[in-house]
Amino acid sequence: MIESSAVGAPRLTGRGAARRSELFDELVALVIAEGFAGFTLDELAARLHCSKRTLYGLADSKEQLVRRVAVHFFRRATARVEAALAAETDPTARLAAYLRAVADELAPVAPVFFDDVAAFRPAAEVYERNTRAAAGRIQQLIEEGVAAGVFREVHVAFAAEVISSVMVRIQQRQVAVATGLADAEAYAQLAELLLRGLTR
Repeated sequence: MIESSAVGAPRLTGRGAARRSELFDELVALVIAEGFAGFTLDELAARLHCSKRTLYGLADSKEQLVRRVAVHFFRRATARVEAALAAETDPTARLAAYLRAVADELAPVAPVFFDDVAAFRPAAEVYERNTRAAAGRIQQLIEEGVAAGVFREVHVAFAAEVISSVMVRIQQRQVAVATGLADAEAYAQLAELLLRGLTR
């Protein structure tokens, strides 16, 4: 879903590293469930039962902390999506596995998290980069299917452009506003349309 980034979960070494790593995982779970715009650092510390100073050990500011959470979430999701893709060899199954795995990764995430991401530029940039990487991956999968004769002959660049446009609209929350679909549901619908349209 997303290309590598130098900024993700903090590199934790030394004494207390395990606790800080556990704390960061708890923070990620909290933020994807409840968003982040409404929290101050004091409130986050209270919810996580730690000191604000401990949070500053994870990042220098709330903004940096939020960006780290976003990068970590998408990086972890990418690893699982790629694992699902690697388990398939048939082009149709690979495209289906990729899109459905994306939907599965987004399904547990509360809409408020995506709303907050869209409104906070550093996190929105992470999601945008993720979306561009995913669109590129889907283009590769379509090319594989066409080359194997499994998918209909289509203008791959045009198909990729259409898919990318839909994915950007999902990322920018426009699909949610227009249809009421959550991001995961929108990806599931996109998967269905693609598979029906491409398969011979």
